[in-house]
Amino acid sequence: MKKLKNVLNEHKEEYIKYLSELVSIDTQDLGHGIDGGREEKGQEYLIKLLEKMGADKIEKDALEEETIKKCLQLYNEGNLGHNYDHRYNVYATFAGKGGKSIMFNGHMDTMPPGDLSKWITKPHCPDIRDNRMYGLGTADMKGGLMASVLAIKLLKDAGIELPGDVIITSVCDEEGGGNGSMLAAMNGKKADGVVVCEGTSDELIVAHMGFVFFDVKIEGKANHSGAKWLGVSAIEKAIKLIRGLEELEHGWLMEYKHPLLPAPSLNVGVIEGGTAGSTVAGECEFKVCVHYLPEIMSYEKVVSEFTDTIEGIANGDKWLKDHKPEISVYQAGGAFEMERTHPFVEAFAEGYKQAKGRTPNIVGSPSGCDSRIWKNVAKCPTIQFGPGNLEQCHSVNEYLDMDAYLESILIYAELILALSLIHI
Repeated sequence: MKKLKNVLNEHKEEYIKYLSELVSIDTQDLGHGIDGGREEKGQEYLIKLLEKMGADKIEKDALEEETIKKCLQLYNEGNLGHNYDHRYNVYATFAGKGGKSIMFNGHMDTMPPGDLSKWITKPHCPDIRDNRMYGLGTADMKGGLMASVLAIKLLKDAGIELPGDVIITSVCDEEGGGNGSMLAAMNGKKADGVVVCEGTSDELIVAHMGFVFFDVKIEGKANHSGAKWLGVSAIEKAIKLIRGLEELEHGWLMEYKHPLLPAPSLNVGVIEGGTAGSTVAGECEFKVCVHYLPEIMSYEKVVSEFTDTIEGIANGDKWLKDHKPEISVYQAGGAFEMERTHPFVEAFAEGYKQAKGRTPNIVGSPSGCDSRIWKNVAKCPTIQFGPGNLEQCHSVNEYLDMDAYLESILIYAELILALSLIHI
């Protein structure tokens, strides 16, 4: 342990330089992946580093629509219609002595930088101030991705042989809904344990909520508001439906509890309808996001209860009975949960303790990430841990604390060693 810390301290400037070089490369996801992405130069940089480190196997895996369609059909996971030109995942394997394998998963793409005038530095000109590296993608999640790569380098720099195979998966299009990890999982990438390296504020995440996005369209009958009674307001009908959905949410709040996660929620985030204050609205559309709990709820259950609520209200309304609302799901992601007593969780706790001298705080997250894909699609034991925090993700002046970054390298290295000591 002391040896690893000493080697980390000796090489810390080098390890920070690698992150800075990666952050300086523009790897934006465009239009949430629909318009494509700029990950290629970042993936090329990573390949060169992996080659320099002596990876035993490096693969490119081009993103393509058919595999995503299949994932959507089988698992209700998939975001169709994205542009995949020059977009590919990178997988690297470092062979160990035959013990348990571990995979580190990270995404190369970032969100766009937003309002450039509000940045204290240019988004792709990383700048370290007060021990924080500012730059687009530092926290989300080039810091976690690079830390996982350098954990292998740290062990090599310390002259420690890998006890088992260590696999790096650098994926594209995570910000577009996770298509990169879906492709990897559908194409058979697996390990005895998977670490999703998203930022976790120095906590271990073993559960997150699932989500379903609904679109509801209502037909009314337009008319001059001076003779309102001759029309049917689609907005008023939408309000009636929304109030019914509020009752559905209330029922969920009363019925479903989870020790690590908040209660399920139903949020009406967009409502559009009508043409003028003087006109009875002839149409209305609203969009809803439902966040639901793992294990005790499911995608099928949420869709069924949401649809039944809308249809029940419609059947009790003279107009809506004959003009049924149109309901569609336009995006979804499964819930994720890992048993807190699972040996892989215990291995992480041991590695974390070796690195920091204390046990990690184990929590859940209301936000979804690729953890669900590795647990639910690839069927691998999965945890989420990485440098950075949620507050810095998708934000102007995104930054990553350098101490947290270096500590993550050490924790990942200790986890690789700890994994060899347990039975999964």
